[in-house]
Amino acid sequence: MSDRRILRLTGADAKSFLQGLVTNNVDHLDDGLVYAALLTPQGKYLADFFLAADGDAVLLDVEASLAEGLMKRLNMYRLRADVQVEMTDLQVKRGTGMAPEGALADPRHGDLGWRLYGPEGGDDGSDWDAIRVAHCIPETGIELGPDSYILEAGFEALKGVDFRKGCYVGQEVTARMKHKTELRKGLRTVEVEGAAPVGTEITAEGKVVGTLYTQSGGKGIAYLRFDRAKGEMQAGDAGVTWQE
Repeated sequence: MSDRRILRLTGADAKSFLQGLVTNNVDHLDDGLVYAALLTPQGKYLADFFLAADGDAVLLDVEASLAEGLMKRLNMYRLRADVQVEMTDLQVKRGTGMAPEGALADPRHGDLGWRLYGPEGGDDGSDWDAIRVAHCIPETGIELGPDSYILEAGFEALKGVDFRKGCYVGQEVTARMKHKTELRKGLRTVEVEGAAPVGTEITAEGKVVGTLYTQSGGKGIAYLRFDRAKGEMQAGDAGVTWQE
């Protein structure tokens, strides 16, 4: 798991600081890992991560390429809060078999197994793409990017957003999408015959209706415009079908 970095937040205000920023309820740290995201004020995705209690501190497990930028943004929001943010040397182990002592269940889906923070990283060789595709679980930097809205990315099903916790950055847009509009676009698992590079446009009757991302075992994760994603579709040389 060398593609992950672990930040540690310390100080008397660490948990309340995060509570006012991230999409999920930090009070649930007492129950295990919390999956959450930081958004722009316009409600768009900046980073997704896991939060874990570490005594009075909080560990933040994020994709390595986002770590420096996230650390800077957290420090920008810090103002007078009693919170310090530091990069650690901790690593992540994960697996889907018997969980070792100290491991925490991945909250997004039971099939994603466990995560363990310590001096060693790695995983047990599970087919993570197959698990993600089967359950339409997006990955940082693949299905999740700067133009993503977390509800279109399935964060509600992944237990990554709490609509009762109160305000956070981007909350107004996210709540409006939840309560006042019907989602017309989003990530879905599709059937794929053949293969296409990640990011290939999906077309139907000559019109772009979405984008194909991770593929495994004849299925794939696709971002679709629901009203147009009908019948037989194409993604490069691959055939794509989707059942609502």
